[in-house]
Amino acid sequence: MKDMVTRELVFEEYPLVRTLYGERGSHFKILEANFRVELHLKGNHILIRGEPIDSELAEKAIAELYNLIKSGYTLYPSDVEYASRIILENPKAKLKDIFLDTILVTSGRRVVTPKGLAQKKYIDAIRKSSIVFGIGPAGTGKTYLAVAMAVSYLMKGEVNRLILVRPAVEAGEKLGFLPGDIAEKVNPYLRPLYDALYDMLSFDRVMRLFQKGVIEIAPLAFMRGRTLNDAFIILDEAQNTTTEQMKMFLTRLGQNSKAVITGDVTQIDLPDPKKSGLIEAVELLQGIEGISFVYFSKKDVVRHPIVQKIIEAYERKQASEEKKNGIG
Repeated sequence: MKDMVTRELVFEEYPLVRTLYGERGSHFKILEANFRVELHLKGNHILIRGEPIDSELAEKAIAELYNLIKSGYTLYPSDVEYASRIILENPKAKLKDIFLDTILVTSGRRVVTPKGLAQKKYIDAIRKSSIVFGIGPAGTGKTYLAVAMAVSYLMKGEVNRLILVRPAVEAGEKLGFLPGDIAEKVNPYLRPLYDALYDMLSFDRVMRLFQKGVIEIAPLAFMRGRTLNDAFIILDEAQNTTTEQMKMFLTRLGQNSKAVITGDVTQIDLPDPKKSGLIEAVELLQGIEGISFVYFSKKDVVRHPIVQKIIEAYERKQASEEKKNGIG
């Protein structure tokens, strides 16, 4: 066992240190669990006890979080969790560069910002590239951030339309057994996009924008034959597109438009997963200027911490089955 060390940090403003401590020490508890150290607050002094490398990383995280609070950022326990992951992944990371990169202020005055290195890379790619692929597991913020960026572009007048698209592929359910006409049948597939929009804009404003045709949510099949100018287009659940559908979607892009394609190649619901349009696009489009690929992993999950464990459990099962079947 390595020698334990004690580090001491002294900060100027005690109220900021109390904010960093969290209600009943909630923030400190998260830091202690992630960095495997003991933290003690004495006035405006913070004592860190642990193994040398753990203590050093914890000190870095605490100093970065203090500067974040000093900049006016409202710190929540989830932010401390995300910040811990960021520092563990890249000790040289500057939290202010990530958490203060405001994408959008929602109707509820909540600020949407990236919560990790992959998310920061993702929004930077959207800013600079015409087409961006965001690929990774559920819960990493791929769709939510894409919608936030799209709404931001719309509100700033950088595009005139926002178009959100999903393939209506059956994932265990049968469309034919659902009640109503085709629009009503595919509506459940589009619900996550509506939810993201309503989280960012007021219900009334979303309805007005729908009525004016400024925002459109539609099944992928409805895109055929269109050319989309001055638009921000998001294709969600792209792993469930066929080769033909993906080509059709990508060639809809008109002047002054952006497209973001999101998907999880481990969750393909097509009859033949090997023919996913997303998988083929990743293979074909590498190296083309103006097209960016951003990959998320389970460590980038920003939902409830248990989601990450669920993903890991399914990955273990898949690896076991592949080993049993002699794959890989």
